[in-house]
Amino acid sequence: MSCEYQIIPARQIHGYLSVDAVATCCGVHPDRIHCYIEYGLIEPAESEPEFLFDASAVPRVRKIERLRADLGINLPGIAVILQLLEIIRELRNVSD
Repeated sequence: MSCEYQIIPARQIHGYLSVDAVATCCGVHPDRIHCYIEYGLIEPAESEPEFLFDASAVPRVRKIERLRADLGINLPGIAVILQLLEIIRELRNVSD
């Protein structure tokens, strides 16, 4: 598997990234970002007048894309995996 990362000027609004900027950074169509929002896999930092994301959305969408495209996991499965990863992260923080 090869990953190419390009530096792409992203449209930022007050430090947030637009849907188009997140999609471009992740190499997906903006409709896919909207789908992930509707499914609850990603949450915008702002939603009025448009969806805006902080920088943490980019690695999360890349993780979702890896699970979906590379591993063939469906959206409900991705939701469970992301939730379990968050629980593991929280448990590690407690034990440290």
